[in-house]
Amino acid sequence: MSGKYSVVLQGPAPWGFRLQGGKDFNMPLSISRLSDGGKAAKAGVAVGDQVLSIDGISTDGMNHLEAQNKIKSSTDKLSLSLQKVHLHRSNVVLLSILEEFLIMILLRRALAS
Repeated sequence: MSGKYSVVLQGPAPWGFRLQGGKDFNMPLSISRLSDGGKAAKAGVAVGDQVLSIDGISTDGMNHLEAQNKIKSSTDKLSLSLQKVHLHRSNVVLLSILEEFLIMILLRRALAS
């Protein structure tokens, strides 16, 4: 890993990225997708970058839903502290497939309850 950096995205949403991971997935929170020309992409955020804090709140120990809710509560601006993680393109695709698989499993469990 290398390079910690911060961005401030001016609101309102959409912010132009998709999040993956969290304590509940036993994975660090990171950027899984970017919208072409979106606010995050224009700010230099990259797929695979680890999210260290959201609006000054550390993501260490934060589950996926908590992170999503923190992002949704940001209306005027969204401040992110990130760390560059250089992933090979095949690893990015694999992470995206894994994320979709885990979501499918969680949905099936929820529906079975």
